[in-house]
Amino acid sequence: MISIQKFFSTVIFICGIAACSNENDPVADKANFVRIYDNNNFNTSYSPLDLRQTPDGGFLILGSRRIENSNFSGIYILKVNEFGEFVNEIEVESDHVSPAPQLLESAGSYYFFCMTPVGLQAELIKLDAAGNIEQVSPVGASYPLAAASDNANFILLSYDNTNKQSVVSVVNSSGVVSTSKGYTIGAGDEVEGPIIGHFIRTGRQYPFQVGKTLSGLYFFNGFYNYTFSFVFTNLSQDNPPVIQGQQDDGGISQATQIDNSKFAIARFNFGDNYFIPNTTLNTSGISSSSDLGGNILPELVTNAPVKILKHPLGSKSVLIYGSNTKNNQIGLYIYDQATGQFLGSMYLGFSNSFEVSGIIPTSDNGIAVSGQTYLAGRLPRICLFKISEAELLKSIQ
Repeated sequence: MISIQKFFSTVIFICGIAACSNENDPVADKANFVRIYDNNNFNTSYSPLDLRQTPDGGFLILGSRRIENSNFSGIYILKVNEFGEFVNEIEVESDHVSPAPQLLESAGSYYFFCMTPVGLQAELIKLDAAGNIEQVSPVGASYPLAAASDNANFILLSYDNTNKQSVVSVVNSSGVVSTSKGYTIGAGDEVEGPIIGHFIRTGRQYPFQVGKTLSGLYFFNGFYNYTFSFVFTNLSQDNPPVIQGQQDDGGISQATQIDNSKFAIARFNFGDNYFIPNTTLNTSGISSSSDLGGNILPELVTNAPVKILKHPLGSKSVLIYGSNTKNNQIGLYIYDQATGQFLGSMYLGFSNSFEVSGIIPTSDNGIAVSGQTYLAGRLPRICLFKISEAELLKSIQ
């Protein structure tokens, strides 16, 4: 692994966030800021994937980067301090590629899945809070698509290109798989094509997801029986309950469980986007995502990526949806968690194009939003928004 210190500048914009930068008020500087991380290598492309706040109040950002002579994306790790100022970066050597877009935390360490460019074997990489790589563990899988935390373990969704299966695995922090189950994507190269296109970034980027319900049932959002579907499984049955999409033209974009019976979801259907902030999903039979209805959001880009965060805000528990608008901004849409009522919205970014990659809660009850922007309209760079609870409250009043 190579740590490269570069000429790094931080560009600060005030994007409708009050007190974004105040030299005389360090507390305000930490509560609200916007940063864009640039460097002097104009040929380099950085794309953020996910972020986590570290105990020092700063942030680790997992990203991908363009690497020469490879169809796969490389791995990039950025560490910033509590003010969003650059601390360190690591460009991971190109024998580790295609990071799954989740940065996971367990017992004070940080983890993500990636794979080898030769052999296509999945790996689990462990980081410390400064972003330094502590351990690389081989995992008995290939093509990692999505991951989630499961107490002291992790859940991995991967693609088995030999057996043409979407595979859900339970993996410990040393990369050892304790349980796994594969589900066919369907026969024929045309079914596999979208998955490979997703990996080598020549095709559409699909909203793969994996996790576990409060009742202990696993789920994954991926290809099953020729269709992009949301599948529930106990990791043993051969014919699991499924919410079917419309081949690869419709399906669920993101799902977050609210309580034992309710979910907050987003879905896409032939380019349109729908938010359903409070609904019951069929976890025991076969149904269709198009029957879930929802509120259409015509201001979002076609088949928009969506992030959903459960968050306490004032006296309410809310859901914050983040997505990309046709005006090249990051839209944040806030709903009452109990009722699904729309409460308000705010928009991040101006001038340049901004796209969301992650939303997390912060230790001061605000949120942090990572994203990608394009300097001069063509240079992909990572951006970070820190938004205080007070600013969020203004958007719903």
